[in-house]
Amino acid sequence: MPAALLALSAIPVLAGAVRLNELAGGAETTPENARFFAAPLPVVLHIFGAGLYSVLGAFQFAPGFRRRRPGWHRAAGRLLVPSGFVAALTGLWMALFFTLPEHDGELVLGFRLVFGVAMAVSIVLGFAAIRRRDVVRHRAWMIRGYAIGLGAGTQVLTHLPWTLLFGDPGEFPRGLLMGAGWVINLVVAERIIRAGS
Repeated sequence: MPAALLALSAIPVLAGAVRLNELAGGAETTPENARFFAAPLPVVLHIFGAGLYSVLGAFQFAPGFRRRRPGWHRAAGRLLVPSGFVAALTGLWMALFFTLPEHDGELVLGFRLVFGVAMAVSIVLGFAAIRRRDVVRHRAWMIRGYAIGLGAGTQVLTHLPWTLLFGDPGEFPRGLLMGAGWVINLVVAERIIRAGS
């Protein structure tokens, strides 16, 4: 499973690296990227937080690795909780305060707000559960938070067939395809949670 999760993380991580290079290298400002240059700090924090969260989090799904390194899960969790929380909060900040891109609409904005809040709440509930030594609820909430965090990877997969068949999606189809990425991940997460209970 970690290999599949790393593959799902690869495109957003690479896209983040391209965006960081663009910001650091002084790329030409265009209408598409002007918002990132106007407020680069949340963008940089989001890229680093989401990248660490998605890559490091994949190894939490490797029971053999965790058995061989018993302290791994707890040590990684100390990085995953803040990095995931930073990714969720900066995603929310950008959704609320950046100018809505031309190809996005109110539906995409609504989904970003709903799933950004859901990711942050999941991480908080998962952290609170482990503080109470409630491993079952900790596992469930952390899996949900991670599933939401990997939404960008799944959204590539939901957009690809549409783009190949019909070209770039318009505002409403794009919103549905974005939402589908998060919903698919949460459905898979719930199956994993139920299989492990």
